[in-house]
Amino acid sequence: MSRPANRRPENHKISRELFVLTYGALVAQLCKDYEQDEDVNKCLEDMGYSIGIRLVEDFLARSALKKCRSYSETADIIAQGAFKMYLGITPSVTCTNAKGNEFSLILDKNPLVDFVEELPAARSSLCYCSLLCGAIRGALEAVNLAAEVTFIQDPLKGDEATEIGITFLKKVEDKKKKRNK
Repeated sequence: MSRPANRRPENHKISRELFVLTYGALVAQLCKDYEQDEDVNKCLEDMGYSIGIRLVEDFLARSALKKCRSYSETADIIAQGAFKMYLGITPSVTCTNAKGNEFSLILDKNPLVDFVEELPAARSSLCYCSLLCGAIRGALEAVNLAAEVTFIQDPLKGDEATEIGITFLKKVEDKKKKRNK
């Protein structure tokens, strides 16, 4: 059965609130499944990594960006492009070292914690938003940039804002180029 010619294809977007609530339910279930916070953090980061690897293709297709020339430009694209496109926020970016390979993304408002007031006392080492770190790392590795991505500050642990640290380690050799040498 074909679609009527005048009907536009549906754009399947979920609301931010639905995503945030679903994410909260996911974290709650992982906390039930795993006794140790480190296991939950690892699972969330691994999920984020898988999401980032796939999300970067969508981001590049929708944004039509050219290749970044520097780590600084890459960090700006993550903040002003990807975060804005997928979470509706724009973190500020600061370079934190003289080499120009370490950056902080500072989120004054983190939508993933909109409905979370505090972490339970028994879960004090839980990094609730580890998914973000994994997604950033996965997206960067998908475009051949090895990076270490960590949480520096978390409002659920009493900090003023969410701060994510990105350290670019090196540009990963493209496997195709390596074989041709």
